Amino acid sequence: MIYVIATLQLKPGVRERVLREVHAVSAEVRREDGCLEYTANIDVESGHPRQIALRPDVLTIVERWRDLGALAAHSSAPHMLAFRQRVAELVLSTSLQILAPADSAS
Repeated sequence: MIYVIATLQLKPGVRERVLREVHAVSAEVRREDGCLEYTANIDVESGHPRQIALRPDVLTIVERWRDLGALAAHSSAPHMLAFRQRVAELVLSTSLQILAPADSAS
């Protein structure tokens, strides 16, 4: 199993626009072969003392994929290429953490 934490640093004030685009493509992503989870997340105040400061211009997408092959196919899927094009002017940067459970990583 592969986990992806995609962190999108957005231009100020555009988070709702980007969220609409993510929600529009999410159903198609979830139908991809090997997609186990694909959810958009925003920071929430928890009161936990170790929580980092809230980031109003960050969107975090949490993904789970069957394997690296499914993730690679997702990365080049036509709907994802179109999505990236639609939000390009709204996103300042994107970082990916690609993870595997420690007991299965080689």
